[in-house]
Formats: sequence, structure tokens, C-alpha cells
Amino acid sequence: MSQQACSSVSILCRKQVESRTGLSRSLIYKMMSDGIFPKPVLLGARAVGWIENQIDQWLESRTVRL
Repeated sequence: MSQQACSSVSILCRKQVESRTGLSRSLIYKMMSDGIFPKPVLLGARAVGWIENQIDQWLESRTVRL
């Protein structure tokens, strides 16, 4: 019997994304349209969320090493 790794996906709401990144709502959406910020996933008719791992990876890519 093969074993499959179970991975859970955490979803962040916009306010959590704003808090983690320090970006405003308008800048998040501007950067998404420019293709430089992760796009959200559709959760329902009027709800979206961002995959936590993608936001974490984006933050790591923006970190400047001194």
C-alpha cells in the first residue's frame, strides 16, 4: 500500500495579507495586475483568499540580504 503525504493549505484573508506584507489593499491589487504579487484563489461567489505559502515565498523573494 502506498503512502501519500498529506499537506494542508492555509488561506489568508486580505487583512491578514496586508498585515503580513505591510502593503495597502490598493497596492496589493496594483502589484497583482502588474504580475509581481501572488493572485488570490476564488473561495466563493464573493470571497477570495491567498495561499499562505505563496505569500511567504513572495516575502522571502523580497528580502534583501545585507
